[in-house]
Amino acid sequence: MVVIGAGAGGLSVAAGAAQLGLKVVLFEKGEMGGDCLNYGCVPSKALIAAAEAAHQAHAASALGVRVGEVSIDFSKVMAHVHAAIAAIAPNDSQARFEGLGVHVVREAARFISDRIVASDSLRVRARKIIVATGSHAAVPPIPGLDTVPYLTNETLFGLTTLPERLIVLGGGPIGVELGQAFRRLGSEVVIIEANALLGREDPAAAAVVLAQLRADGIEVMTGSKATRITSGPVVEVEADGQTRTVTGSHLLVAVGRSPALSGLDLDKAGVETDRNGIITDKSLRSSNRRVYAVGDAAGRGQFTHLAGAHASLVVRRTIFALPVNADALQTPRITYCDPQLASIGLGESEARAIHGDDLRVEHFDFAENDRAIAEGDTRGFGKLVTTKKGKILGVTLVGRQAGDHIHLWSLVMSAGLKLSQITSMIAPYPTRGEIGKRLAGQWYTPALFSDRTRRLVAILKHFA
Repeated sequence: MVVIGAGAGGLSVAAGAAQLGLKVVLFEKGEMGGDCLNYGCVPSKALIAAAEAAHQAHAASALGVRVGEVSIDFSKVMAHVHAAIAAIAPNDSQARFEGLGVHVVREAARFISDRIVASDSLRVRARKIIVATGSHAAVPPIPGLDTVPYLTNETLFGLTTLPERLIVLGGGPIGVELGQAFRRLGSEVVIIEANALLGREDPAAAAVVLAQLRADGIEVMTGSKATRITSGPVVEVEADGQTRTVTGSHLLVAVGRSPALSGLDLDKAGVETDRNGIITDKSLRSSNRRVYAVGDAAGRGQFTHLAGAHASLVVRRTIFALPVNADALQTPRITYCDPQLASIGLGESEARAIHGDDLRVEHFDFAENDRAIAEGDTRGFGKLVTTKKGKILGVTLVGRQAGDHIHLWSLVMSAGLKLSQITSMIAPYPTRGEIGKRLAGQWYTPALFSDRTRRLVAILKHFA
């Protein structure tokens, strides 16, 4: 087996295949661990942790705790970020994978034919080839952008001084997370988004996040299109027929990600692609029966945990010849801002477009959750979307640590559990996790306390 790319998906495939006795060659032209370890999940969450600590220190007085003046040592913040990377790196290291029996080649790979992959020093004929090359920051065709220095998530963590005024192009998860983090560390921040903030998510949930960003002092410009960029950087923005300029000290481009497929010569292998990545069937196999794709390269979503799930499916399919279905995966997604926004399945508007009136929506505010009240943080809510018969279509949670509470719904939807099974569990009190049971319980409330049920109770009470 040949694996191209040593990110989350590629490493999981390589480790599984090698430990099952296959000969595995792993090509990686960049850093072991890929984007997630070096430029994405790990460093960004370490930065967010520092920003959260600063924010909690500022906000402690609301709970009767007074602290002195809060100061930020940005060099130590970045030291923490890189220490987190260094602590996790051994898990993804070349030495570890060579210890598992994987032949690691630290060179760029390319297809020579439908089953031959080569680098500068090695040529391999393989029975199965897994493309796990991930994605990279998309760079929009804005006039002038190529003439000014700008940051992406791949260069941001090399900063040694705190930006005085950071302009963020893009109000998606990356732009929101990093924009809020830098604001809480002391930068002035402007987020410019051509459409709606966190446009993929439930609008009401995104509005909770937007309110907090503005409360933090971030200028959020939605419905605003960047039309030209000049040195400064200075961004020319059009909104509602008006033009204004935004000046900053640094510019962060966070408008999305593109699959990293250049240089692979996929055409020589007969592998078809589109703008999202390699075109795959439900088994993650490409138009070349020997070539599979996992993670961001497969164009089915850009999440580390999804790449890991893809890897598991590919190992089952290519080694054990078991049937798999990537189309059936229920993949949760989380924006790690404050408050966090987590969701799985269909949002309300998506569900209505598909199911029409055959829909029920339950809503529960964190303001009704005792733990949230005790902590003095009642921002946010949970939303459950089902059919009228109770089939779970999707869940959205927005609030403190919402990402830690979407796990229940990921299990429920993946395992096909029923709402009644959620209501029957005992949820420890007081926890924010109780909101899951409350949402499920609310679904039964109309039937449980209906006139019909009351008439039935009036009869049954005589036999109790």
